[in-house]
Amino acid sequence: MKLIVDCFGGDKGCAACVKGVTDALKKRPDITFVLVGDEEKLRAELPADERNVEIVHAPDTVSGNDKPIDAIRLKPESSMVKAVRILREDKTADGLISVGATGVLIAAATLRIGRIEGVRRPAFCPILPTMNGGIVGICDSGANVECTPEMLLQFAVMGSEYLKAAFNISSPRVALLNVGTEEEKGDDLHRNAYQLLKKAEHVNFVGNMESRDLLSGKYDLVVCDGFSGNVLVKATEGTALELLKKIKKDIFSKTAYKIGAMFMKKMFEEEKRFMNYQNYGGSVLLGTEKIVIKGHGSSDAAAVSKCVEQAAAMLGSDLNANIAEKLKSEE
Repeated sequence: MKLIVDCFGGDKGCAACVKGVTDALKKRPDITFVLVGDEEKLRAELPADERNVEIVHAPDTVSGNDKPIDAIRLKPESSMVKAVRILREDKTADGLISVGATGVLIAAATLRIGRIEGVRRPAFCPILPTMNGGIVGICDSGANVECTPEMLLQFAVMGSEYLKAAFNISSPRVALLNVGTEEEKGDDLHRNAYQLLKKAEHVNFVGNMESRDLLSGKYDLVVCDGFSGNVLVKATEGTALELLKKIKKDIFSKTAYKIGAMFMKKMFEEEKRFMNYQNYGGSVLLGTEKIVIKGHGSSDAAAVSKCVEQAAAMLGSDLNANIAEKLKSEE
């Protein structure tokens, strides 16, 4: 198994990516990694005796300010563009992990890697924790701002197969993000998508979902257009982070609260881990011919290591073949 890692473009620099890879190797010594980025900086972070790691020099980087097509065309020596090129050209390469610019990664992967047969558009599917200790996927979360009902159906199929392969959820409960739970709610896009999902053979569709129920544990996958999905994910993450800040501020506001917090320290630590998106890996770009995982821009070593786990789980199954088969039967 060989994974390409774009080591530049994230908030924490290459150190987090290299540490994430070396940590992952302790659990999965069968994986070979190709680290792409400034060679001198990468070697400074990499243990001298590490054998399962190859470095490919890429002196340039892309940023969120770069227009995707311009970045692909004008920055061929950037770590992300070069990593995608390696993934395409190296027949032994199985997947790519990047914490860099989302728009450039979507464009580069879609144009250079290609799509699974039958896939209209690739879609991002991040994972969040639920209140009952499970997880919920959101597909799409930013790759496709404008969608058709047929695309939403495909997102449901791809997301369901991903949850089966990576998280052993045998029959994922799929909901359609909407402004109400009733079947007739929403605009034409959502009403038509509802009918397609209701009739889908390979989707365990359970109806519409309001955004407030995202973390309830009632659903395993939420299907939506990329605009709504991106807002949903970021609003949820932002609320969790601000709530933690508020709790911390309140604790230090009174002596009685500080004393009480001392007895609840372990519980607070558990809640902090639960609400930390770093512990749930990256957003998988479903629908491309090879595995592509987009880690959060602020990913630390643990998050990068989790992305490796995701990739390994997906490669250990026939995910892409299953997606192609299921999509064909839904036509």
